[in-house]
Amino acid sequence: MNQLEIVALEILDRITDGFFSVDTNWNFTYINSEATRLLFRNREDLLGKNIWYEFPEAVHLEFYEQYNKAVNDQVPVTFSSFFPPLDTWFEVRAYPSANGLSVYFLDVTTEKKSASEKQQHYKSLFEQNPDAVFSFDLEGNYLSVNSAMKRLLGYTEKEFLQSSYLPLVEEAELQRTRSHYEKAAAGYTQNYETKALHKDGRVVHVSVTNIPIIVDHEVVGVYGIAKDITDQKATELQLIKSEKLSAVGQLSASIAHEIRNPLTALKGFLQIMRSSAPSKEMSYYEIMADEIARIEQITGELLMAAKPQVQHFHYENLTDILHDVTKLLNSQALINRVNIHVNTEAIPLVYCVAHQLKQVFINLIKNAIESMPSGGDIHVFIGNSQNGQVYLKIMDQGCGIPEDLLQNIGIPFYTTKQKGTGLGMMTSFKIIESHGGRMEISSKEEEGTMVTITLPVHFVE
Repeated sequence: MNQLEIVALEILDRITDGFFSVDTNWNFTYINSEATRLLFRNREDLLGKNIWYEFPEAVHLEFYEQYNKAVNDQVPVTFSSFFPPLDTWFEVRAYPSANGLSVYFLDVTTEKKSASEKQQHYKSLFEQNPDAVFSFDLEGNYLSVNSAMKRLLGYTEKEFLQSSYLPLVEEAELQRTRSHYEKAAAGYTQNYETKALHKDGRVVHVSVTNIPIIVDHEVVGVYGIAKDITDQKATELQLIKSEKLSAVGQLSASIAHEIRNPLTALKGFLQIMRSSAPSKEMSYYEIMADEIARIEQITGELLMAAKPQVQHFHYENLTDILHDVTKLLNSQALINRVNIHVNTEAIPLVYCVAHQLKQVFINLIKNAIESMPSGGDIHVFIGNSQNGQVYLKIMDQGCGIPEDLLQNIGIPFYTTKQKGTGLGMMTSFKIIESHGGRMEISSKEEEGTMVTITLPVHFVE
Protein backbone atom coordinates (compact mmCIF):
# COMPACT_ATOMS: atom_id res chain seq x y z
CA MET A 1 0.00 0.00 0.00
CA ASN A 2 1.59 3.27 -1.09
CA GLN A 3 1.62 6.52 0.87
CA LEU A 4 -1.31 8.01 -1.09
CA GLU A 5 -3.53 5.03 -0.32
CA ILE A 6 -2.60 5.24 3.36
CA VAL A 7 -3.54 8.96 3.47
CA ALA A 8 -6.83 8.22 1.70
CA LEU A 9 -7.73 5.50 4.19
CA GLU A 10 -6.85 7.79 7.10
CA ILE A 11 -9.20 10.43 5.69
CA LEU A 12 -11.99 7.88 5.23
CA ASP A 13 -11.48 6.71 8.79
CA ARG A 14 -11.96 10.23 10.12
CA ILE A 15 -15.04 11.33 8.14
CA THR A 16 -18.34 11.59 9.97
CA ASP A 17 -20.16 9.33 7.49
CA GLY A 18 -20.07 5.61 7.88
CA PHE A 19 -18.09 4.14 4.96
CA PHE A 20 -17.34 0.68 3.65
CA SER A 21 -16.36 -0.90 0.36
CA VAL A 22 -17.01 -4.35 -1.07
CA ASP A 23 -15.43 -6.20 -4.00
CA THR A 24 -17.27 -7.75 -6.94
CA ASN A 25 -18.04 -10.82 -4.77
CA TRP A 26 -19.70 -8.60 -2.14
CA ASN A 27 -16.92 -9.17 0.36
CA PHE A 28 -15.91 -6.29 2.68
CA THR A 29 -12.58 -4.72 1.66
CA TYR A 30 -12.65 -1.72 3.97
CA ILE A 31 -14.75 -0.37 6.88
CA ASN A 32 -14.13 2.94 8.67
CA SER A 33 -14.54 3.61 12.38
CA GLU A 34 -17.90 5.36 12.04
CA ALA A 35 -19.30 2.39 10.10
CA THR A 36 -18.26 -0.06 12.84
CA ARG A 37 -19.95 2.20 15.41
CA LEU A 38 -23.18 2.52 13.41
CA LEU A 39 -23.34 -1.20 12.61
CA PHE A 40 -22.20 -2.37 16.07
CA ARG A 41 -19.60 -4.69 14.53
CA ASN A 42 -15.80 -4.99 14.80
CA ARG A 43 -13.73 -4.27 11.71
CA GLU A 44 -11.82 -7.53 12.05
CA ASP A 45 -15.07 -9.51 12.13
CA LEU A 46 -16.24 -8.06 8.81
CA LEU A 47 -13.19 -7.66 6.57
CA GLY A 48 -13.16 -10.34 3.90
CA LYS A 49 -16.68 -11.47 4.83
CA ASN A 50 -19.71 -11.39 2.50
CA ILE A 51 -22.05 -8.51 3.27
CA TRP A 52 -25.19 -10.57 2.65
CA TYR A 53 -24.01 -13.38 4.96
CA GLU A 54 -23.17 -10.93 7.73
CA PHE A 55 -26.36 -8.93 7.31
CA PRO A 56 -28.90 -11.43 5.88
CA GLU A 57 -31.89 -9.26 6.91
CA ALA A 58 -30.79 -6.68 4.33
CA VAL A 59 -31.43 -9.12 1.45
CA HIS A 60 -35.19 -8.52 1.79
CA LEU A 61 -34.85 -4.76 2.13
CA GLU A 62 -34.15 -1.84 -0.18
CA PHE A 63 -30.40 -2.11 0.52
CA TYR A 64 -30.11 -5.29 -1.55
CA GLU A 65 -32.16 -3.88 -4.45
CA GLN A 66 -30.32 -0.57 -4.60
CA TYR A 67 -26.78 -1.98 -4.23
CA ASN A 68 -27.42 -4.48 -7.03
CA LYS A 69 -28.86 -1.74 -9.21
CA ALA A 70 -25.71 0.36 -8.71
CA VAL A 71 -23.41 -2.56 -9.60
CA ASN A 72 -25.43 -3.97 -12.49
CA ASP A 73 -26.23 -0.60 -14.12
CA GLN A 74 -22.96 1.06 -13.04
CA VAL A 75 -24.82 4.12 -11.75
CA PRO A 76 -24.64 5.84 -8.35
CA VAL A 77 -27.73 5.49 -6.13
CA THR A 78 -29.06 7.53 -3.23
CA PHE A 79 -31.86 6.35 -0.93
CA SER A 80 -33.17 6.21 2.63
CA SER A 81 -34.24 2.97 4.26
CA PHE A 82 -35.06 1.51 7.64
CA PHE A 83 -32.96 -1.38 9.03
CA PRO A 84 -35.13 -3.22 11.61
CA PRO A 85 -32.39 -5.23 13.37
CA LEU A 86 -30.77 -1.96 14.48
CA ASP A 87 -34.03 0.02 14.68
CA THR A 88 -32.28 2.66 12.61
CA TRP A 89 -32.97 4.78 9.53
CA PHE A 90 -29.98 5.16 7.20
CA GLU A 91 -29.44 7.67 4.42
CA VAL A 92 -27.22 5.94 1.85
CA ARG A 93 -25.10 6.94 -1.16
CA ALA A 94 -23.46 4.11 -3.14
CA TYR A 95 -20.92 4.49 -5.97
CA PRO A 96 -20.01 1.55 -8.24
CA SER A 97 -16.58 0.91 -9.79
CA ALA A 98 -14.86 -1.87 -11.72
CA ASN A 99 -13.58 -3.24 -8.39
CA GLY A 100 -16.89 -3.28 -6.52
CA LEU A 101 -18.97 -0.76 -4.59
CA SER A 102 -18.24 2.13 -2.18
CA VAL A 103 -20.96 3.05 0.29
CA TYR A 104 -21.41 6.16 2.47
CA PHE A 105 -24.21 6.14 5.04
CA LEU A 106 -25.58 8.25 7.90
CA ASP A 107 -27.87 7.56 10.86
CA VAL A 108 -30.90 9.79 10.21
CA THR A 109 -33.26 8.14 12.70
CA THR A 110 -33.78 11.30 14.78
CA GLU A 111 -34.56 13.39 11.72
CA LYS A 112 -36.90 10.71 10.36
CA LYS A 113 -38.78 10.43 13.65
CA SER A 114 -39.11 14.21 13.85
CA ALA A 115 -40.35 14.35 10.26
CA SER A 116 -42.70 11.45 10.94
CA GLU A 117 -44.16 13.22 13.97
CA LYS A 118 -44.72 16.39 11.96
CA GLN A 119 -46.27 14.35 9.18
CA GLN A 120 -48.60 12.67 11.67
CA HIS A 121 -49.53 16.07 13.10
CA TYR A 122 -50.40 17.36 9.63
CA LYS A 123 -52.19 14.12 8.78
CA SER A 124 -54.20 14.36 11.99
CA LEU A 125 -55.07 17.99 11.22
CA PHE A 126 -56.17 16.87 7.75
CA GLU A 127 -58.01 13.68 8.63
CA GLN A 128 -59.61 14.69 11.95
CA ASN A 129 -60.73 18.12 10.77
CA PRO A 130 -64.53 18.43 11.17
CA ASP A 131 -64.62 20.49 7.97
CA ALA A 132 -64.09 18.94 4.54
CA VAL A 133 -60.41 19.28 3.55
CA PHE A 134 -59.03 18.32 0.13
CA SER A 135 -56.30 19.14 -2.38
CA PHE A 136 -56.12 19.51 -6.16
CA ASP A 137 -53.48 19.60 -8.84
CA LEU A 138 -53.36 22.68 -11.06
CA GLU A 139 -55.94 21.15 -13.41
CA GLY A 140 -58.48 20.85 -10.60
CA ASN A 141 -58.21 17.07 -10.18
CA TYR A 142 -58.55 15.74 -6.63
CA LEU A 143 -55.30 14.56 -5.04
CA SER A 144 -56.59 13.88 -1.52
CA VAL A 145 -59.80 14.13 0.53
CA ASN A 146 -60.49 13.65 4.23
CA SER A 147 -63.36 11.74 5.85
CA ALA A 148 -65.44 14.90 6.32
CA MET A 149 -65.29 15.51 2.56
CA LYS A 150 -66.56 11.99 1.91
CA ARG A 151 -69.44 12.58 4.33
CA LEU A 152 -70.21 16.00 2.87
CA LEU A 153 -70.85 14.84 -0.71
CA GLY A 154 -71.31 11.08 -0.29
CA TYR A 155 -68.54 9.89 -2.62
CA THR A 156 -65.77 7.43 -1.77
CA GLU A 157 -62.12 8.49 -1.77
CA LYS A 158 -61.55 6.45 -4.95
CA GLU A 159 -64.41 8.23 -6.71
CA PHE A 160 -63.02 11.63 -5.74
CA LEU A 161 -59.50 10.79 -6.88
CA GLN A 162 -60.83 9.85 -10.32
CA SER A 163 -62.56 13.19 -10.77
CA SER A 164 -62.11 16.96 -10.85
CA TYR A 165 -64.22 19.42 -8.91
CA LEU A 166 -66.12 20.55 -12.03
CA PRO A 167 -68.82 17.79 -12.15
CA LEU A 168 -69.53 18.35 -8.44
CA VAL A 169 -70.52 22.02 -8.78
CA GLU A 170 -74.06 23.11 -9.66
CA GLU A 171 -74.13 24.32 -13.25
CA ALA A 172 -75.34 27.83 -12.37
CA GLU A 173 -72.36 28.25 -10.00
CA LEU A 174 -69.74 26.63 -12.26
CA GLN A 175 -68.32 29.73 -13.96
CA ARG A 176 -67.96 31.69 -10.71
CA THR A 177 -66.45 28.71 -8.86
CA ARG A 178 -63.96 28.09 -11.68
CA SER A 179 -62.94 31.77 -11.57
CA HIS A 180 -62.17 31.52 -7.84
CA TYR A 181 -60.22 28.29 -8.37
CA GLU A 182 -58.10 29.81 -11.13
CA LYS A 183 -57.24 32.76 -8.90
CA ALA A 184 -56.15 30.35 -6.15
CA ALA A 185 -54.06 28.41 -8.69
CA ALA A 186 -52.44 31.74 -9.59
CA GLY A 187 -51.39 32.23 -5.95
CA TYR A 188 -54.27 34.16 -4.36
CA THR A 189 -56.28 32.71 -1.46
CA GLN A 190 -60.03 32.73 -2.16
CA ASN A 191 -63.06 32.71 0.15
CA TYR A 192 -66.50 32.23 -1.41
CA GLU A 193 -69.80 30.38 -1.26
CA THR A 194 -71.06 27.95 -3.88
CA LYS A 195 -73.43 25.03 -4.37
CA ALA A 196 -72.05 21.48 -4.55
CA LEU A 197 -73.87 18.38 -5.76
CA HIS A 198 -74.25 15.44 -3.39
CA LYS A 199 -74.04 11.93 -4.83
CA ASP A 200 -77.76 11.47 -4.15
CA GLY A 201 -78.60 14.58 -6.19
CA ARG A 202 -79.09 17.02 -3.31
CA VAL A 203 -77.70 20.54 -3.55
CA VAL A 204 -75.33 21.35 -0.67
CA HIS A 205 -74.56 25.00 0.09
CA VAL A 206 -70.89 25.28 1.05
CA SER A 207 -68.54 28.00 2.23
CA VAL A 208 -65.16 27.35 0.56
CA THR A 209 -61.61 28.53 1.13
CA ASN A 210 -59.05 27.78 -1.61
CA ILE A 211 -55.38 28.15 -0.65
CA PRO A 212 -52.47 27.85 -3.12
CA ILE A 213 -49.93 25.06 -2.44
CA ILE A 214 -46.50 26.65 -2.91
CA VAL A 215 -43.28 24.62 -3.22
CA ASP A 216 -39.96 26.40 -3.90
CA HIS A 217 -41.83 29.65 -4.62
CA GLU A 218 -44.00 27.96 -7.25
CA VAL A 219 -47.72 27.10 -7.05
CA VAL A 220 -48.07 23.34 -7.59
CA GLY A 221 -51.66 22.83 -6.49
CA VAL A 222 -54.57 24.09 -4.40
CA TYR A 223 -55.83 23.18 -0.93
CA GLY A 224 -59.54 23.43 -0.21
CA ILE A 225 -61.60 23.69 2.97
CA ALA A 226 -65.40 23.47 2.73
CA LYS A 227 -68.06 23.92 5.40
CA ASP A 228 -71.69 22.86 4.97
CA ILE A 229 -73.89 25.95 5.37
CA THR A 230 -77.12 24.46 3.98
CA ASP A 231 -78.98 24.83 7.29
CA GLN A 232 -77.60 28.34 7.74
CA LYS A 233 -78.85 29.33 4.28
CA ALA A 234 -82.28 27.83 5.01
CA THR A 235 -82.44 29.82 8.26
CA GLU A 236 -81.42 33.02 6.46
CA LEU A 237 -84.11 32.49 3.82
CA GLN A 238 -86.68 31.77 6.51
CA LEU A 239 -85.68 34.95 8.36
CA ILE A 240 -85.91 37.03 5.17
CA LYS A 241 -89.31 35.51 4.41
CA SER A 242 -90.52 36.20 7.96
CA GLU A 243 -89.38 39.81 7.72
CA LYS A 244 -91.16 40.18 4.37
CA LEU A 245 -94.32 38.62 5.80
CA SER A 246 -94.21 40.93 8.79
CA ALA A 247 -93.72 44.04 6.65
CA VAL A 248 -96.38 43.06 4.14
CA GLY A 249 -98.70 42.01 6.95
CA GLN A 250 -98.60 45.49 8.48
CA LEU A 251 -99.19 47.02 5.06
CA SER A 252 -102.00 44.53 4.38
CA ALA A 253 -103.80 45.49 7.59
CA SER A 254 -103.69 49.17 6.67
CA ILE A 255 -104.92 48.53 3.13
CA ALA A 256 -107.68 46.17 4.27
CA HIS A 257 -109.05 48.67 6.79
CA GLU A 258 -108.98 51.46 4.20
CA ILE A 259 -110.79 49.30 1.64
CA ARG A 260 -113.46 48.03 4.04
CA ASN A 261 -114.94 51.45 4.81
CA PRO A 262 -115.82 52.48 1.20
CA LEU A 263 -116.63 48.84 0.42
CA THR A 264 -119.35 48.81 3.08
CA ALA A 265 -120.94 51.89 1.54
CA LEU A 266 -120.78 50.41 -1.97
CA LYS A 267 -122.32 47.15 -0.79
CA GLY A 268 -125.18 48.97 0.92
CA PHE A 269 -126.02 51.16 -2.06
CA LEU A 270 -125.80 48.13 -4.37
CA GLN A 271 -128.41 46.30 -2.30
CA ILE A 272 -130.73 49.33 -2.53
CA MET A 273 -130.24 49.58 -6.29
CA ARG A 274 -130.84 45.83 -6.78
CA SER A 275 -134.19 46.01 -5.01
CA SER A 276 -135.56 48.46 -7.59
CA ALA A 277 -133.61 47.39 -10.68
CA PRO A 278 -135.38 46.06 -13.80
CA SER A 279 -135.12 42.30 -14.18
CA LYS A 280 -133.17 42.64 -17.43
CA GLU A 281 -130.38 44.47 -15.55
CA MET A 282 -130.36 42.08 -12.57
CA SER A 283 -127.49 39.98 -14.00
CA TYR A 284 -125.25 43.05 -13.93
CA TYR A 285 -126.01 43.67 -10.27
CA GLU A 286 -125.32 40.01 -9.45
CA ILE A 287 -121.92 40.24 -11.12
CA MET A 288 -121.19 43.42 -9.14
CA ALA A 289 -122.30 41.73 -5.90
CA ASP A 290 -120.04 38.72 -6.62
CA GLU A 291 -117.05 40.95 -7.27
CA ILE A 292 -117.68 42.94 -4.08
CA ALA A 293 -117.91 39.63 -2.19
CA ARG A 294 -114.54 38.66 -3.73
CA ILE A 295 -113.03 41.96 -2.59
CA GLU A 296 -114.38 41.27 0.92
CA GLN A 297 -112.81 37.83 0.86
CA ILE A 298 -109.44 39.28 -0.17
CA THR A 299 -109.55 41.95 2.53
CA GLY A 300 -110.42 39.26 5.06
CA GLU A 301 -107.39 37.26 3.97
CA LEU A 302 -105.27 40.39 4.20
CA LEU A 303 -106.35 40.95 7.78
CA MET A 304 -105.74 37.30 8.65
CA ALA A 305 -102.29 37.48 7.06
CA ALA A 306 -101.53 40.62 9.01
CA LYS A 307 -102.57 39.25 12.37
CA PRO A 308 -104.11 35.76 12.72
CA GLN A 309 -106.45 35.58 15.67
CA VAL A 310 -104.69 32.99 17.84
CA GLN A 311 -105.88 33.96 21.28
CA HIS A 312 -108.36 31.10 21.78
CA PHE A 313 -106.03 28.13 22.18
CA HIS A 314 -107.37 24.77 23.34
CA TYR A 315 -106.09 21.19 23.34
CA GLU A 316 -107.56 19.63 20.21
CA ASN A 317 -107.47 16.28 18.41
CA LEU A 318 -105.54 16.89 15.18
CA THR A 319 -106.89 13.70 13.61
CA ASP A 320 -110.48 14.83 14.16
CA ILE A 321 -109.72 18.21 12.59
CA LEU A 322 -108.25 16.46 9.54
CA HIS A 323 -111.23 14.11 9.18
CA ASP A 324 -113.58 17.12 9.23
CA VAL A 325 -111.58 18.67 6.40
CA THR A 326 -111.50 15.51 4.27
CA LYS A 327 -115.28 15.09 4.66
CA LEU A 328 -115.73 18.68 3.53
CA LEU A 329 -113.49 18.26 0.48
CA ASN A 330 -114.38 14.70 -0.54
CA SER A 331 -117.08 15.83 -2.96
CA GLN A 332 -114.72 18.26 -4.69
CA ALA A 333 -112.07 15.52 -4.81
CA LEU A 334 -114.49 13.02 -6.40
CA ILE A 335 -115.55 15.53 -9.03
CA ASN A 336 -111.89 15.93 -9.96
CA ARG A 337 -111.25 12.14 -9.84
CA VAL A 338 -108.95 12.51 -6.86
CA ASN A 339 -108.76 10.02 -3.99
CA ILE A 340 -107.72 11.22 -0.53
CA HIS A 341 -105.94 8.58 1.59
CA VAL A 342 -105.47 9.31 5.29
CA ASN A 343 -103.00 7.41 7.48
CA THR A 344 -102.78 8.32 11.16
CA GLU A 345 -101.09 7.02 14.26
CA ALA A 346 -101.96 7.74 17.88
CA ILE A 347 -100.77 11.25 18.78
CA PRO A 348 -101.33 13.48 21.82
CA LEU A 349 -103.71 16.43 21.78
CA VAL A 350 -102.27 19.59 20.24
CA TYR A 351 -102.58 23.05 21.80
CA CYS A 352 -104.06 25.04 18.92
CA VAL A 353 -106.91 27.03 17.41
CA ALA A 354 -108.90 24.35 15.63
CA HIS A 355 -110.62 26.50 13.00
CA GLN A 356 -107.30 28.09 11.99
CA LEU A 357 -105.62 24.72 11.46
CA LYS A 358 -108.72 23.61 9.59
CA GLN A 359 -108.29 26.63 7.32
CA VAL A 360 -104.65 25.62 6.65
CA PHE A 361 -105.56 21.98 5.88
CA ILE A 362 -108.40 23.03 3.56
CA ASN A 363 -106.08 25.37 1.69
CA LEU A 364 -103.36 22.75 1.26
CA ILE A 365 -105.62 19.88 0.22
CA LYS A 366 -107.52 22.13 -2.23
CA ASN A 367 -104.18 23.13 -3.75
CA ALA A 368 -103.29 19.44 -4.07
CA ILE A 369 -106.62 18.67 -5.77
CA GLU A 370 -106.23 21.59 -8.20
CA SER A 371 -102.69 20.46 -9.10
CA MET A 372 -104.10 17.20 -10.52
CA PRO A 373 -106.59 18.15 -13.29
CA SER A 374 -106.43 14.59 -14.64
CA GLY A 375 -107.02 13.00 -11.23
CA GLY A 376 -104.74 11.10 -8.91
CA ASP A 377 -104.10 10.31 -5.25
CA ILE A 378 -103.46 12.50 -2.23
CA HIS A 379 -101.79 10.85 0.75
CA VAL A 380 -102.07 12.49 4.17
CA PHE A 381 -100.01 11.22 7.11
CA ILE A 382 -100.23 12.21 10.78
CA GLY A 383 -97.65 10.94 13.25
CA ASN A 384 -95.32 11.67 16.14
CA SER A 385 -92.16 13.61 15.42
CA GLN A 386 -89.22 14.22 17.74
CA ASN A 387 -88.88 16.53 20.75
CA GLY A 388 -92.54 16.51 21.72
CA GLN A 389 -93.87 17.42 18.29
CA VAL A 390 -96.35 15.96 15.83
CA TYR A 391 -96.28 16.15 12.04
CA LEU A 392 -98.75 16.20 9.18
CA LYS A 393 -97.66 15.46 5.60
CA ILE A 394 -99.73 16.05 2.49
CA MET A 395 -98.38 14.43 -0.69
CA ASP A 396 -99.93 14.78 -4.14
CA GLN A 397 -99.15 13.48 -7.64
CA GLY A 398 -99.67 16.82 -9.32
CA CYS A 399 -97.71 18.94 -11.73
CA GLY A 400 -95.23 20.03 -9.09
CA ILE A 401 -93.57 23.43 -8.64
CA PRO A 402 -90.38 24.47 -10.49
CA GLU A 403 -87.38 24.79 -8.16
CA ASP A 404 -86.82 28.45 -9.01
CA LEU A 405 -90.42 29.28 -8.00
CA LEU A 406 -90.58 27.09 -4.89
CA GLN A 407 -88.75 29.53 -2.62
CA ASN A 408 -91.32 32.25 -3.40
CA ILE A 409 -94.31 30.25 -2.18
CA GLY A 410 -95.86 32.11 0.75
CA ILE A 411 -94.94 35.58 -0.47
CA PRO A 412 -98.10 37.72 -0.67
CA PHE A 413 -99.63 38.00 -4.16
CA TYR A 414 -97.18 35.41 -5.51
CA THR A 415 -99.10 32.47 -6.94
CA THR A 416 -98.83 29.80 -9.61
CA LYS A 417 -102.61 29.81 -10.12
CA GLN A 418 -104.25 31.84 -12.86
CA LYS A 419 -106.83 33.40 -10.50
CA GLY A 420 -104.95 33.11 -7.22
CA THR A 421 -103.79 35.92 -4.94
CA GLY A 422 -101.05 34.07 -3.03
CA LEU A 423 -102.70 35.16 0.22
CA GLY A 424 -103.89 31.64 1.07
CA MET A 425 -100.38 30.26 1.40
CA MET A 426 -99.19 33.39 3.17
CA THR A 427 -102.01 33.01 5.68
CA SER A 428 -101.19 29.32 6.14
CA PHE A 429 -97.55 30.11 6.87
CA LYS A 430 -98.59 32.81 9.37
CA ILE A 431 -101.02 30.50 11.16
CA ILE A 432 -98.48 27.67 11.52
CA GLU A 433 -95.85 30.17 12.65
CA SER A 434 -98.26 31.63 15.24
CA HIS A 435 -98.73 28.06 16.58
CA GLY A 436 -94.98 27.70 17.11
CA GLY A 437 -94.77 25.26 14.21
CA ARG A 438 -93.03 24.99 10.88
CA MET A 439 -94.26 24.35 7.35
CA GLU A 440 -91.90 23.08 4.63
CA ILE A 441 -92.63 22.46 0.96
CA SER A 442 -90.69 20.17 -1.37
CA SER A 443 -91.64 19.54 -4.98
CA LYS A 444 -90.51 18.05 -8.29
CA GLU A 445 -92.02 18.98 -11.61
CA GLU A 446 -94.33 16.29 -13.06
CA GLU A 447 -93.90 14.21 -9.88
CA GLY A 448 -95.80 16.09 -7.20
CA THR A 449 -95.51 18.19 -4.06
CA MET A 450 -95.13 17.34 -0.38
CA VAL A 451 -96.03 19.77 2.40
CA THR A 452 -94.79 18.91 5.89
CA ILE A 453 -96.22 20.68 8.93
CA THR A 454 -94.57 20.21 12.32
CA LEU A 455 -96.41 21.40 15.44
CA PRO A 456 -95.45 21.38 19.10
CA VAL A 457 -97.78 19.49 21.40
CA HIS A 458 -97.40 22.23 24.04
CA PHE A 459 -97.15 25.72 22.54
CA VAL A 460 -94.36 27.87 23.98
CA GLU A 461 -94.41 31.59 23.22
